[in-house]
Amino acid sequence: MFKRLIRISLLISFSILSINSCNKIKDNNPTNGRTTAVFNPDVTYGTLTDRDGNIYKTVTIGRQIWMTENLRTTKYNDGTKIPNVTDDDEWDALTTGAYCNYKNTSDLDTIATRGRLYNWYAVNTGKLAPEGWHVATDAEWTELTDYLGENVAADKLKEIGTLHWGNGNFATNETGFTAIPGGYRYNDGRFYPDGTMGIWWSATMDVDDLAWYRLFTNSEYDVIRYSYPMDFGYSVRCIKD
Repeated sequence: MFKRLIRISLLISFSILSINSCNKIKDNNPTNGRTTAVFNPDVTYGTLTDRDGNIYKTVTIGRQIWMTENLRTTKYNDGTKIPNVTDDDEWDALTTGAYCNYKNTSDLDTIATRGRLYNWYAVNTGKLAPEGWHVATDAEWTELTDYLGENVAADKLKEIGTLHWGNGNFATNETGFTAIPGGYRYNDGRFYPDGTMGIWWSATMDVDDLAWYRLFTNSEYDVIRYSYPMDFGYSVRCIKD
């Protein structure tokens, strides 16, 4: 009886330590609570936590549940670190998964708000999204935009105002999706200026070395579908399994 009580006590102590450890990871993540995104106050948001302890808002749109912030994890969902490649030539030569911060910034507010940029090789691992989630496929992006309506989908998905999108943005963000331009990185390592364009990978390959993405601009009311080389760096949004 005494030994059994000791075993129970040890199990309880281990559980408490595990919970405290998880909470510590969440509390110590330096980007949490730093976003300057303008969310829709009339929308009810959920939350999601990734392997890094990043906490994201989520929202239901039609039959889908989406992240409402750009992914910013530095780890795959099995705990493996994703290489952070800052050198232009090294980025250009990649054929495996990697990420970078826009313009290789270390500013936490920028990272928290705009997320990180990933090449498609990282997307294609199938381990980039938090467990129970996945990078949205081309078909899932299409379902989203079809549900919202042709020629008006971007207007309903983008963050309101000009804080991040710049002049010409007349979005309503009625869905709460709060799309924010993360900028992007060319395959030669150069960065495209942010504020006018945001590109999000899908998890779907097109042909050869191309994969499908969705493009938003500060002046378009629709979401543009296109495919581009896998070695570019784009933003990522995840959807619940």
